[in-house]
Amino acid sequence: MDVLLGIGGSDDSVRALEWTLDRARAAGDDLTVAVVENPESERDVEDIVADVRERLNDAGVDAEIQRVSGNPGSALVELAESGEYDQLVLGGGEESPMGKIRLGNMSEFVLLNSHVTVTLVR
Repeated sequence: MDVLLGIGGSDDSVRALEWTLDRARAAGDDLTVAVVENPESERDVEDIVADVRERLNDAGVDAEIQRVSGNPGSALVELAESGEYDQLVLGGGEESPMGKIRLGNMSEFVLLNSHVTVTLVR
């Protein structure tokens, strides 16, 4: 399976990276990591790329890393559809006090607009 992981530096996206690496090792998925500029994260894009490289090396997973600019949600949807990926993985979603999931802007946009299967890792 060709998997695209969108990561923007949030704790949720790091959890999604770890989940996706575990799955890639177990299933032999081909993985591409798209690092987006997330205005809600205080982490620098260069730091995120370095962290992703280190985690890929530690996991023994060979994956391409792409930097994506522009609107993060739109850019991920466009990349997923133009790259003919089977799955797009994102981290996100917080549980509200009422037990409902609240999504960030990027996650909500991707879920509502992607024609590629989306997996949301919480």
